Amino acid sequence: MHRRRAWDVRSAEARADRPVIEGGRSREPVRGVVERTETVVRTVTRPDPGSAPAGVELARCLSGEPYTLSSDAIEWIEALAALRREVANPRVFPFREHIARASERTLQALRAEQG
Repeated sequence: MHRRRAWDVRSAEARADRPVIEGGRSREPVRGVVERTETVVRTVTRPDPGSAPAGVELARCLSGEPYTLSSDAIEWIEALAALRREVANPRVFPFREHIARASERTLQALRAEQG
């Protein structure tokens, strides 16, 4: 072990005598010794842009598929206009009170976000 360390010192001195551009070392004092280098691999999973944050259950269609929500305000306005046109539809009519309450809560939330 001592011979190895002595060889390391001698070869370091020889390298230091060469110009830095040829692989030599500067004569500045060493600030630290690197014993080993480790590579750490982390897996980071990012949620789908259309998925809910952790702990939030996505609303699901009757088919069981999650609803896909628009990220475009114009599409939201068009979807609400389509809902407005469908309120008299016999398929929607039985649920009109539920839709009205959900719409009122949404309106309250939108107004609260403005103020």
